[in-house]
Parts: sequence; C-alpha cells; structure tokens
Amino acid sequence: MAVKAVYPGSFDPIHNGHIDIAIRASRIFDEVIVGVYDLPRKNLLFNVDERLQLAQIALAPIPNIHVAKFSGFTVDYAKAVGARAIVRGLRVFSDFEFEFRMGLANKRLAPEIETVSIMTDENHIAISSSTIREIADLGGNVSSMVPPHVAKALTIRFAALKDDAN
Repeated sequence: MAVKAVYPGSFDPIHNGHIDIAIRASRIFDEVIVGVYDLPRKNLLFNVDERLQLAQIALAPIPNIHVAKFSGFTVDYAKAVGARAIVRGLRVFSDFEFEFRMGLANKRLAPEIETVSIMTDENHIAISSSTIREIADLGGNVSSMVPPHVAKALTIRFAALKDDAN
C-alpha cells in the first residue's frame, strides 16, 4: 500500500526552503501532495492559481510530488485524498510551538493522520515568503532564495503594483 502525505501551505511564493522540504518528504513517502491553500488569513501577493502554477513548475521534476489547491481544514483534505500524514517544515524554534499546537489540534480532528515535521536545511533557515516578498518589493535580489521563474514572477508583480500606484 502506497503511503501518501500532504504538505500544505499558502506558498506565496514557493521558495527554496519549501522545495527542500517537499523533496525530502518525497524520499519518505510514496506520494506527496503539495496542497496550496486557497484562502489563508493573510494578505496574498499571488492568487491561488498563480501560486499553484509557480509550485507546479518548481516541483515538476520530482515524479512523486503532485501540486493541487485545496480549501477548508487540512485534515479534511488529507482524508479526502487518502493521505496518512501531514508534512510540516520547521525553520526556527518559534515554528516548533506553532506547529506543535497545530499538530495536536489536527490529531483531535483526525486521529488517524500523523503530523510529520521536517527541519529545514540550515541553508534555508532565514528564508520565508514574507521576507522574500519584502526584499523583492524593495528591488532586492532574491535569486538565491527562489527558483528563476518565481524571481521573474515577483519582479513582474511588483513592477505592476508600482505602475498601478502611480
């Protein structure tokens, strides 16, 4: 029986840290579904279809990783796709507290689904989507943090936002 996992997130935008966690999860599980959450409670730079496409391009080379959008509770989505685990990435110590509470809540909602936390590679500790967005917004170089197609999408989006503001 193939063991399937869901790696959920807003991925606004997907970055090298996300990609690292997805690839490492793909070595543990037979199939990993990178679930792009459609309406997180945060201000988004890219809509769900744009985030989905950026993630699909970034993860296309890995055959057992699939990217899909989802709504609602992650555990409900995991059950719907037959996943036995939810993958979460840990960057810094403060992530642990949040992920620990989330894992416990998910366990109450779906006791049959395990939460698996993967510590990020030390090369990606300082990378977060919000930091990348801020650097890109100010015209900084994010090429070491995101794949080339994401860097290009950020440049285009922030140029368009600046044009709209003028």
